[in-house]
Amino acid sequence: MMNIVFLNTFERKQESEGTITSQLSIGEAHGVWQLVWSEPYHGKMEQSVWYSGTSWEELLTTFRHGVAVKLGEGYAPIIDGMISDAEHSGRLVRSQLLACYSDLYPNESLYAMLSQWRRSRATADKKAPYFIATNRMLRLLSVYVPQTMEELRELPGFGENKVNLYGEEIVSLLQDTERTTVFPLDWVKEQVTREEYAQWLNKQKEQKYKQEMDRLAEQKRLLEGIQQGCSITDLEEYCSMSRRNILIALESLDREGYDIERLIEEELQQVPLEEQAAIWSAIERDGYRYLKPILLEVYGDTGLQGEQAAMYYERIRLVRIRYRRQREMDNQQRQAG
Repeated sequence: MMNIVFLNTFERKQESEGTITSQLSIGEAHGVWQLVWSEPYHGKMEQSVWYSGTSWEELLTTFRHGVAVKLGEGYAPIIDGMISDAEHSGRLVRSQLLACYSDLYPNESLYAMLSQWRRSRATADKKAPYFIATNRMLRLLSVYVPQTMEELRELPGFGENKVNLYGEEIVSLLQDTERTTVFPLDWVKEQVTREEYAQWLNKQKEQKYKQEMDRLAEQKRLLEGIQQGCSITDLEEYCSMSRRNILIALESLDREGYDIERLIEEELQQVPLEEQAAIWSAIERDGYRYLKPILLEVYGDTGLQGEQAAMYYERIRLVRIRYRRQREMDNQQRQAG
């Protein structure tokens, strides 16, 4: 028998059908959680199981994503606040309103031009494009078109460091661009309705929780592969992931306390002990936050060139997992002693 531990009613008003009343429930039986959405269909309540399993984290993420979707569809819960964030500061609300307006009134041609500039600059600086500017920042630039350094500083994400690095170039790019908006941007809050803002917020939450659901599904698949004895090469096909993303995910799993030692041990068997020791020593001297200084110390400038660089970074990540775990064990022993 399923024990209901949560139940809420959702209503959506429609001109043709009146008010549609649906329900969302969480039940538990013998350690298995079930998340069920029920809505009327041809006079009966049709049930849709959103989640069934033993992970409370997966259930909660699915719950949040599902509620965000239903809010976007126009449903309103009788008991509200289920996925509400903490009270937002005025600065955050201003940033959200600016982003909301830029999504409501995009300038795709200017956005495409700025994206091309970002790609060129990233190539020249040998950086990932998002280090230059995020998609959101490019969207803000394309809609508000700042043409002075002071105007650029009004946009979220453009702090002093970013402005010093790219401000003059951005302003030069946009200098002669025709624009329909003006600075300062205080007018934006009057142009975005409460309903538009609420819908935009729900869409952001929906995307956020969808990404979290994808991450949990990816993690689950990865753990299944590790349990079955897969190597990293096997996991590429089993999980449909790139080798680099698998390494990043393995580091995340290790930080969360999952036992992946067997896989690390097998992968490091291909790395000479002297090389492992050199990486370990470099981590002790330089710290393990950044990989590039370690690579340069162990492999030199040639380590950055060609296909070998990916292999060297992979080896550093594998040793870093062991180093981080050993340091945590040492800290626990000192605290216990």
